Order: sequence, then C-alpha cells, then structure tokens
Amino acid sequence: MINKKNAIVFFSTGIFLLLTWYLGFQIDRTQFFYLITHYGFFFLLYLVVYHYSSDHKTILWYTGVGVGLRFLLIFAFPNLSDDVYRFIWDGRLIANGINPFDHLPTYYIEEGVNISGISTALYEQLNSPNYFTIYPPVNQFIFATAAYLFPNSIIGSSIVMKSYLFLMEVGSLYLIFQLLRHFQLPEKNILLYALNPLIIFEIMGNIHFEGAMIFFLLLSVWLIAIKQQLVGSAIAMALAIASKLLPLIFLPFFILRLSNKLVEQPSKSRIIAWFQRIDWLKNLLFFGVLGISLLLLFLPLFSGSFLANFGASLNLYFQKFEFNGSISYLLRWLGYKYKGYNIIQYLGPSLSILAFLSILYLMFREQTPRWNNLFKQLLFAICAYLFLSMTVHPWYVALPIVCCLFTPFRFPILWSGLIFLTYINYNYVAYQENLWMVAIEYILIGIFVGYEFFFNDELEMMNDE
Repeated sequence: MINKKNAIVFFSTGIFLLLTWYLGFQIDRTQFFYLITHYGFFFLLYLVVYHYSSDHKTILWYTGVGVGLRFLLIFAFPNLSDDVYRFIWDGRLIANGINPFDHLPTYYIEEGVNISGISTALYEQLNSPNYFTIYPPVNQFIFATAAYLFPNSIIGSSIVMKSYLFLMEVGSLYLIFQLLRHFQLPEKNILLYALNPLIIFEIMGNIHFEGAMIFFLLLSVWLIAIKQQLVGSAIAMALAIASKLLPLIFLPFFILRLSNKLVEQPSKSRIIAWFQRIDWLKNLLFFGVLGISLLLLFLPLFSGSFLANFGASLNLYFQKFEFNGSISYLLRWLGYKYKGYNIIQYLGPSLSILAFLSILYLMFREQTPRWNNLFKQLLFAICAYLFLSMTVHPWYVALPIVCCLFTPFRFPILWSGLIFLTYINYNYVAYQENLWMVAIEYILIGIFVGYEFFFNDELEMMNDE
C-alpha cells in the first residue's frame, strides 16, 4: 500500500515530467507568458522538493528524476536558442576537413563554395553569420562527431550533441555527490543541481556547453582533492577550459591549494607572504601539464588565421555585445547622461580589467586556502565576473549554481529563477530588451545577496577569511 509520503513523491515526479514535456517540446521563446508561468511553477516545485527532502532514499529518487528529465530532453529540439545551427555549421565544416576558424560563414555563401551540408538554408538560420566562431576544441569535437554521424540531419546532430551532454550531466551528478560527501556537506544539496530547471532546460534542452565545462571542472577538483591525482586534475582542468574559457579565471585559486608549505617567519606584507607559501615544484607540474594539454587540444584548430579570428570574436564579445548586464547597464546609463552616447567600447575592457583585479584581490585575501573552501572562492570569482559583464545569458548562471552547492550561499538559485524573465525580449514583434525585467532581476538578487552576507547565521563560519 502506498503511504502519503510516497504518493506525494510520485505525484510531484509526474508534475516534473509533464512540465518538462511541455517546456521542452511544446513551447518556444516567443510565448513568454506560457514559458514563464510553467517555468515558475517548475521552479517553485523544485524549491519545495528540496526543502522537504531529507532522507537518503528520497534524495536518491529525486536525483534519478533529474536524470530522467535530462534523458527525455535528448529528443527535444532546442526551442529557446538557435545556437544549434552554428554548432552544426562548424561541425559540417570540420567533417569536410575545413577549419571553422578560417573564414566567416558569409564567405562560403558569397563565394559559392560547394561543401556538403553547407547550404543557404542553414546559413539563414545562423544568428551570427558575420562573426567568427568562438567555440573551443571540446565543443568542436562534439560538433564534428554529430555532423559525421548525421551529415544531413539537423535533428540527428542535435540528438548526438545532447547525448554527449547527458553523459556529462550524469557524471557531474556523481561527482557532486562524491564531493559533498568528502566535504561533509548535506547530500540533499545535490537536488539544487539535479532538479534545477535552468540547468535542465538550458544545458540539456538548448545544448549549452556549460554542462561540459562543469563536468570537467568538477572532475578536476575531485581528482586533486579526493584522489590526489595532480596530473589527472590538470588534464581535466584543460578539458574544462577547452569547453568554455571561463575556468581560466579559477586558476589563481589552485596555486596555494597545491602547496602544503609552512613559512616559519612569514612577511608582514600579505602579497609577499602569499608568494612565500607557494610550492613551486607542484605548481610547475600542475600548470605545465595544464599548458601542454591545452596546446594539444587546440593544436588541431591552429592555422595562420586562428589566433587573429578567435581574438576578433573575443574582442567583439567584450566591446559590442550587450544583454542583461547589471553594473555595466548602470554605467552605460551614466555614459548616455554625461557623454551623450553609448560608452560600451570603453566599458567592456575597463570592466574586464576590474573583474581581473577583483579576482586577484580574492586570491591574495585568502588566509586559509583549503580544498573544502575552494568553491566559495570560485563562486565569488565567477559572480564578480558576471556582475561586471555586459552580457549575461541565462545559461551563464549554471556555473554559480554548481559552485554554491558547496557553500551556504543560495543567491545563484534565486538568480536561476529570475533570469528567465529576460525571455520577455523575444515576445515582441521586433526583438528589444525589457530593462524593467533586468531591474527586477538584479534588485531582488541584490536584496538577497545582502541578506546572505549580513543576516544569515550559516555564514559566520566564514568570517575568519
């Protein structure tokens, strides 16, 4: 006989399945009302399930539900993002022996180059045909595999790419469980990732490779913190960077954690004392293996134009693109008010430098660098970067979400719910950014961040840092 608790578990599982089916298969990004109401209901149910799940059996069940929802979405074509067409474009070029970094997509159409699978119909689906590709080697390998297996099927290629991400997501859930147990943290924290709707719909539903980056990042930490495999950890970190360049900003926090060096008379200068604590041999080995691995991963894509074209794409990202910014939008408003024009070309580089200095500050400020408080530093670093960024797409919040699992901070969870408000931009006849939604998003996040820093008793343990 089914008791009341099991009935609630089965009922909620059914609701998760129905919502996943609807959001993944029956809706697109122009239907904002239906999108946000069903996503909001999913999000609230997710919070309730997390709050009331306490025993191991229930946590294991809902983790399995998260895996099942991801598997279901393998067969849903991306409905909130059109990036998949660029993935397929790059993959088909590689499958035909052509480096996707060599030319803009417009070149192949204007020059009438005859390449199997590269057509005007596919070109017209691209959202950035006048920009060089920006996707690193791990992504390009997956694109090429999908194009090789399904050279003429966009849906088939999508399923292949999602299958890779599904395996990586399952791997991430395993690693999260292992790390939570090792750091003696509540195992229910895994549900914050396993059932998070942003993770489910942006990574699995819409093929965003934050899923690959997260898997390799977790693997790197697991290998070094639990298995003490320094070389393996460095290779995994290289794969994380080759999936998405963002983990580069995390490398400074590994330096002292690779060192077990005690200094008898440390310098009074914090910076000098920081350098005195470095184990140069271990760091040389770790970063040496990391560097060689990155070189080998990027080597197949190297050509005479790779660095220039890849750099051009990065430069455009920091100086041209704007979406859902926070601090940058406030500064942009001040620019219009006092300069009379958009100062984006100055904001991008300046805010990037400020983000870099913020990360250096976090690095030198650490007094007790340990593996069990690594994710707190990574969370602060990625949030410093995102809050200073001019472009923050919903799937960018995936990294703060996974980092917060190992800390008492929960504002990334709120962020994952609020950031879907930005999909209202696609509800208009002509795309436009609704700044009221951006304001609501960041005001509520700011309030919650203030609460977590100043009124959350769980954070007292961190005051020593």
